[in-house]
Amino acid sequence: MPITKGAKKAHRASLQKRVFNMRRRRTMNEVVKKVRTLINAGDVKEAEALMPEAHKAIDKAAKRGIIKDNTASRKKSRLAAAVQRTK
Repeated sequence: MPITKGAKKAHRASLQKRVFNMRRRRTMNEVVKKVRTLINAGDVKEAEALMPEAHKAIDKAAKRGIIKDNTASRKKSRLAAAVQRTK
């Protein structure tokens, strides 16, 4: 447990930031999962329509430091390659 006043405040802030970070990570994972399920179902047009939304979610997560930049690039690249394979 935090002892000093500043440590208590930092702990409260970290708990609040955690909520936002988990929300952003969850939305990113949900969109990526939607695209993956559409690819597996063979619905390429729907998957392509969701690609900008997936890129946006991945980029926002990278911008906020939830995932690293290279991880974001890898995720986007692999999604795009999966869509291209199903064409």
